[in-house]
This record gives sequence, C-alpha cells and structure tokens, in this order.
Amino acid sequence: MAASLRQVVAGSWRQPERHLLALQCATRHSRWCFITSRTFYTAEYDPNEKTFEKLLIANRGEIACRVIKTCKKMGIKTVAIHSDVDSSAVHVKMADEAVCVGPAPTSKSYLNMDAIMEAIKKTRAQAVHPGYGFLSENKEFARRLASEGVTFIGPDTHAIQAMGDKIESKLLAKNAKVNTIPGFDGVVKDADEAVRIAREIGYPVMIKASAGGGGKGMRIAWDDGETREGFRFSSQEAASSFGDDRLLIEKFIDNPRHIEIQVLADKHDNALWLNERECSIQRRNQKVVEEAPSTFLDPETRRAMGEQAVALAKAVKYSSAGTVEFLVDTNKNFYFLEMNTRLQVEHPITECITGLDLVQEMIRVAKGYPLRHKQADIPINGWAVECRVYAEDPYKSFGLPSIGRLSQYQEPLHVSNVRVDSGIQEGSDISIYYDPMISKLITYGSDRAEALQRMEEALDNYVIRGVTHNIALLREVIIHPRFVQGDVSTKFLPDVYPDGFKGHKLTDLERRELLAIATSLYVAEQLRSQQFLGSPRISLAKLDRNNWELSVQLEDGTYSVTVSNNGSTFSVEVDGMKLNVTSEWNLASPLSSVTIDGTQRTIQCLSRDAAGNINIQFLGTVYKLRILTKLAAELNKYMPEKAVEDTTSILRSPMPGTVVAVSVKPGDLVSEGQEVCVIEAMKMQNSLTAAKTGKVKAVHCKAGETVGEGDLLIELE
Repeated sequence: MAASLRQVVAGSWRQPERHLLALQCATRHSRWCFITSRTFYTAEYDPNEKTFEKLLIANRGEIACRVIKTCKKMGIKTVAIHSDVDSSAVHVKMADEAVCVGPAPTSKSYLNMDAIMEAIKKTRAQAVHPGYGFLSENKEFARRLASEGVTFIGPDTHAIQAMGDKIESKLLAKNAKVNTIPGFDGVVKDADEAVRIAREIGYPVMIKASAGGGGKGMRIAWDDGETREGFRFSSQEAASSFGDDRLLIEKFIDNPRHIEIQVLADKHDNALWLNERECSIQRRNQKVVEEAPSTFLDPETRRAMGEQAVALAKAVKYSSAGTVEFLVDTNKNFYFLEMNTRLQVEHPITECITGLDLVQEMIRVAKGYPLRHKQADIPINGWAVECRVYAEDPYKSFGLPSIGRLSQYQEPLHVSNVRVDSGIQEGSDISIYYDPMISKLITYGSDRAEALQRMEEALDNYVIRGVTHNIALLREVIIHPRFVQGDVSTKFLPDVYPDGFKGHKLTDLERRELLAIATSLYVAEQLRSQQFLGSPRISLAKLDRNNWELSVQLEDGTYSVTVSNNGSTFSVEVDGMKLNVTSEWNLASPLSSVTIDGTQRTIQCLSRDAAGNINIQFLGTVYKLRILTKLAAELNKYMPEKAVEDTTSILRSPMPGTVVAVSVKPGDLVSEGQEVCVIEAMKMQNSLTAAKTGKVKAVHCKAGETVGEGDLLIELE
C-alpha cells in the first residue's frame, strides 16, 4: 500500500488534454484529480469495499460539493439539505436528492436539528457528513444521530464534547503532556470577572468562545476597557454562531505563528499525523492564506508536534480526521491552541502533499475500517498553497463582506497545477446570511517557488464579477518579500499594512506598462468602432488611424501618451519611453493576455464607457483610468467638479448586514470614537463609532433591520 500511496503523490496536476479518459474524469472531478503526464493518479477507491448506500451532507456551499465528489467516486448516493434561498445552489444540483430544511437564517435551516433529522428519516440516509461549521462539532446532533442508528461521519460524542469545549480540551491536553498556553481553566461568568482574570494572567489576553472556532467569538484585549468590550462582543457572537455563550480567557502570545497538525485516527487504536499546515496569514483571527508544509518547522519540531497531536487524539479515543492547532513562537516553542473535531477548511493542501482523500478516509473510518497506512507511509511531496477567495472589500479592515450576484464567473482551471473548491457558479448570489467565501484556490508545485508562481498566475486568471472580492490582497500577500522569505506571523497583515491595505503600489515601469495597456485597449476599441462587419464605416470626417495623442488620468497624475498601431501591435510612448504592446485584442473576452516588450501580463478590463473611463485589473489590483483625446482633455478643464460629501457628520453602513443594537437617540451628545450602533454581517459583529463629537440629529435604523452597504444610519448636527 505504501508504494501505491507514493505513486499517487508523485503526480502533478495538469489540465486534461487529448485523452478521452482524462476528459471524462475532468467533466466530473476536474477540480481535484491528480494527473501526471497522460495517466491519472488519485486516491484508491475500491468498488468492492462496502460503506454506505446513502449519505446526507448537513452543510452547504463548497464543502458540501467537496463531500459529494468523493461520495460519487465511492458509489455512495448523496442527499443535500438547503434553505429556501439555496434551492438552486450548486450543491443541491450535484446531489442525488435534496430537502429544504427551512428559511434563510441559519438558526432556522442549517442549524435546525429537528428539520435535518426529519430529512434524514424522509430520505433514509444511513450516514451524515457535517462538513465544517454549523453542526459539525455539536455533540447533541451527533447524539441524536446515534440514537436513530445513523452514522455520524466524525468522532463520537465523547471526543466532540472533550475537544469542542476549549476549557475541557485544555485540561485534557495538559494531562496528555501536550504543551498548553497559560490561562484560566474555567468559564468566565461576567465582564467584572473577566477583568479580574485578565489582570491576574497579565495583559494582553485572548477572550474566546469555549465552543467556538473559525475566528468567531474571539477578541484580543490589552486593557480593562477592551476586556469588558471583548467579553460583550465575544459572548454575543458565540451565542449567535454556536448557541453557547461561554467564554474562556488565556494569555495572548504576541507575534506567533499559527501552525496546525492534521491527524487521522480509526476505531482500532491507530492514529497518524499527516504533517502540518502553516496558517499564520489571518485577519480577525480567520485564516486567509495557508500552505503545507511550513517553511519554519525542522524535522524534529514537526515530529514533536505530530506526536503530541496524536497523543491528544488517543487520549480522547479520537476516530476520524481532526486538526490540532498550535501557536509557535520565534524559538519554535509550541503551545496547544485547540482541536477541531471535523474536516478543516484548508484540508486540500494536506491532500496535495500526501495524496490522501481525507473525506474518503473519514467515511471509511466511520464504517469501521482500519487505516490503510502507517506513519512511515505519509510523505511530504511537493508544496501546496491555498488562498481563501472571499466576497469582501480588502480595503476595509482587510475584508468587510460584500453581497451581490456573480454576473460573470470563471475559475482558472486552465492554469496547470490548480484546484478550485467552490460551491457557486455564474449567477449565484452571495447573501448576508452565510459565510462570504467564494472558493478555496489551491496550487501545487514541486517546491514552494513553483506553487507560489502558479498561485500568482491563477489569481490573475480568476474572473469574478458582480461582487467585490479580495484577490488584490491575496496576490499582494503571496508576492510580498516577507512572505516569500517565509517570515510570517499572525500579525503579518497589520505589520505589513499598518495603515490598512491600499492595493498594489505601482513601480515606474509597472505604471508605464499599465498606461500602455490601457491606451492600447482604448485605441483598439476606437478602431473597432470604425468597422462594421469587417469593413470601414462611412465617415464624414477622415480619421487618423495611425497616430493617437491621448491624455490619461491615473491615480493622482495625468500623463501624455502617444499611440500608433501596426496590426495587433501598438507602439506606445510614455514618459519619453517607447513600449511595444501586442495582444489579440478580443474586447469581448474577460481575460486578455498582453505582451509588453517580451513581458507577458494577464489583465482584465472590468468596464469602459464612452466618456473614456476604464477600469483594469492589473497585477491583482483594480485601477481606474480616464483616457481622453488631447482636445477633450483641454475642454475637460472647464467642467465643474462634483463636491465631496462631508462624511464626518453622517454614519453610513460600511457593509451589508443586520443592525444588532443602536446605542443613541436624537438629541444625545456623543464623543469622537463612541459606539453608536452594532452591525452583524456573516455572523461577525462590528462596532460603529462616531467620527466626531456632536449631537445626534437623526437615527435612520433600529435593531433587527437589514441594511445595505452605504445606507445612512445616523446623522450628527
């Protein structure tokens, strides 16, 4: 078996070509098949190995699609559950059957145990895979399934209880001789007790939900005031996300790495550690970029972390795939953070470097089969990087949620060594009710440099229209010198961007390239508009088709650009330098491959209008340009400018969401920085504050209302 596994992971991913078998597999599973040369290598699926006839996935989106793909390979029929707004979702279409379990709010659908249990009975599903989030770590759900004779694809209720409760898991970790973070080993009763405990531990401290995960219900406090505020928000988020508002407090380790160990255990006392994942690039305690393996760990530290992770799993008789998370300081001291008793969001990068299908392994273990591999069989083959592509505005606190409909959507699967785990398609809606993740973009390479190069190419070729997304931030992270050198920590984003993310900063050469590309596009469109069915239009005025003198506004500058064309090549003069720009100039394509003096760039023209405004995604960042002829630029000087709105006296919602609380009323006096209302978006609560000291003139919202991005909330006199 070991030889077979090594054969699996020796493969690389390439776009299927020329072979019927490849094309057939690509149709059903192209997003995650291992392919090498002209032969497919995937995890082994034995058709004679009996597991379950029908399995229900108690989740939605990309993870539901991910589970369905493996079930199809194993010959298992699938049942999808969905809320009423998800009735046309991709996971619903992929499954063999689908059952609606309630309206859009998660508490009434994906967290509605009664409705899900009824769906299980109705469809006669023999097993349930919970995915991640929702009920995946809910011991009551696992208990109810067991009482009905339905198999839970995960650990038993004892392990879920022990590891899902951060307080109990910390005590168990200590007993299993796992390194732990100093803190209070009990439930914090109220804000006053939180302050007392925080003072005893010593600031800074981490306040977090006992039953939480995914960065929700977590706050860092540096003083008494932040502790009180953190207790309030964390308890509210914990109750909203997990139905459990218990909190714990522990010492916050400043500037650590977040490194986790994937474990896999069966019901026969076998347990493996499947190497580590580096998850230090985070915002609001939620991971953004992950990679496997870590650049930081040496073999000795990796083995020590793996052995402690397995020791903890065995201590609770764990049986399934799980993840033990650690904080690692600059001296490679590591401390147990928590154990997630479920499939982790970032599991694909572990699959890349080991060749295992973790969903398949979970299903086999749940059926009672022993693990097929030994620890010595588990390799580190190559390098994998995952970027979480979110419908978020990265220019607002590194990512505030965005909603909308995907008017155009094209995954970069034509790029080699790329995997995309998604649960959406063109026309899908990103709503306020669920997590704003669009997809997980994974690239694989023989080494880290190749994996990062593939990721850069994949991000440039990813077409997402209709919602704001975070591709600009992802691309900047993976090319940043500190990240490339492996110098990362959980404070990477605030350290590198202390004033917030501003997008890619163009070098002089890159600025000239962008100007050359934009003006070439402009001229290409002008030339096309002079043609009809391949013939010149009749024009009363003779147009000079060979030379264009243009004025271009980019950021805070105005540039004179001269363009001349010769077929598909444009000669562009910018700042006294000439650049030759060549492309097919297919103005209808969302992607354009452009060559500038031998340098290839992939750009996206997002929009252009008759007034010369053009938006181009270049090096990941969207740039707004205005291109005018020399005469139009001269006349434009006489056009009045729109007055800039004074935003200090008004508060608009920075994101779509639900108003949780309004702290002021008309006539109240507020001071600068004072909280005036709280908005919840995608299960995260955000405190909004007054921009200046003044008297409240009007309040345009109330608790429970849904607001959109830019909606007026509060006015000051």
